[in-house]
Amino acid sequence: MILAGNTIIVLKNILTVVYLVSVFAICLMIVFENRNPVKTLSWLLVILFVPVVGVIIYFFFGRNYRKQRIYSRKSMADRARLADNADRQLALLSDILSNESAAVRSKEHLIRLMLRNNRSILTLDNRIDLLVNGRQTFPAMLDAIASANRFIHLEFYRFEPDTLGMEFSELMMRKAKEGVRVRVIYDDVGSWNIRKPYIKRMRESGVEIYTFHPVRFPSFSSKINYRNHRKILVVDGKVGFVGGLNIADKYLHGLPDLGPWIDTHLRLEGEAVAALDRVFIADWDFVSGEELPPDGSPEHVSLTGHRCLVQVASSGPDTDWATIMQVYFSAIATAKTSIYLTSPYFSPDESLLAALKTAALSGVDVRMIFPEYTDSIIANWNTRSYIYELLEAGVRIFLYRNGFIHSKYLLVDNIFSSVGSPNVDVRSFDLDFEVTALIYDEDFALRLGVLFAEDLSNCEEVKIEEWMLRSRRQRYKESVARIFGPLY
Repeated sequence: MILAGNTIIVLKNILTVVYLVSVFAICLMIVFENRNPVKTLSWLLVILFVPVVGVIIYFFFGRNYRKQRIYSRKSMADRARLADNADRQLALLSDILSNESAAVRSKEHLIRLMLRNNRSILTLDNRIDLLVNGRQTFPAMLDAIASANRFIHLEFYRFEPDTLGMEFSELMMRKAKEGVRVRVIYDDVGSWNIRKPYIKRMRESGVEIYTFHPVRFPSFSSKINYRNHRKILVVDGKVGFVGGLNIADKYLHGLPDLGPWIDTHLRLEGEAVAALDRVFIADWDFVSGEELPPDGSPEHVSLTGHRCLVQVASSGPDTDWATIMQVYFSAIATAKTSIYLTSPYFSPDESLLAALKTAALSGVDVRMIFPEYTDSIIANWNTRSYIYELLEAGVRIFLYRNGFIHSKYLLVDNIFSSVGSPNVDVRSFDLDFEVTALIYDEDFALRLGVLFAEDLSNCEEVKIEEWMLRSRRQRYKESVARIFGPLY
């Protein structure tokens, strides 16, 4: 008995030493990653003050893959080609924009930023339809798929095999049997309801379908932070779709406890479709191992008489820079008259938060729409934790009350617009794979401004005097949620 007891003590001491050495090594690793100091401190506190569990949480959620390069985003040949095209546009950009309006030319710095940090080619001749909610978006998508003759490229974070999802699936299987090349990418965590029999049936029908970053336990995986949040549909290289809607019944019919699902999507025609498809092609190379040849890319489509400048921006752990966050920051920091922003979740880093507050203090009209309630109570509390300091700086905050607003768009100075998949939070800007359309066009900005005004009509403005009266319990929940904001 004494010997057994001594053995247990020795083992306990060995395990303790191993654990302490591991914690020390992990802390050094976190420090040497040179992250944002707030995030670094958050992780150090979790690991040091939540023994064992903190280490496990870090390995599941905390490792930084951006510098480790999850995968090479494009082939070397494609990367070189994009770099050459971007460099040529940079050299000629002033001439390219010489016939544009003064308002468009005032955003030249944003175009240059995206050409440098993301090689986002500026496309010139495009036509854009602004689609509101699922009732406009899904019929337009299905019509485009039904008209396909060459290929269908579909990539979504969430693709549910429910009524709406099966309508898409049946149509794509039918088109595959007709000889159309149908390629599908879905995220393994977002689309966790997809099962092997469904995949088998799709493949037997001729649909080429792959999952992005497959994981064994979606809720407890080291890959949980690095998900494909993009929403892309490209048909024949002629029509493209990008925005905030996934494919599932709730995006069409809403949720019982939240009401209608309010969202925004774009239908693109013109040169921007090729840029959008390049994002899909890079992801397809990663999930399938098939590098689509240049002639597999969409044909060049020019829409003479439909001048509308668009850059397609992608970001994720595969990029050198947090490209979408950078263009948001630059657009906000250099705004002259107005900033209108809608996001279902709000957990910005300090730089973006400071830019918003500084703009408002400088006299820029800054208005932001958040949902009153969301599908994540923690995210909702975290968003609310920022409201007081934004109000104090002069930002006007509006809470949407006629459903769950899931739209993700930014409108600056009634000329620069962004509509796409990213939320204004750390996850979208630094962890997940995102895509958005950056539009430099006064006509489209006018249409987006009308939509923003319509959304405002379903909101109630938050007044600072009333906000200060919320309960101590509510403030405590918001503060706790905010502590963990940099971690998710």
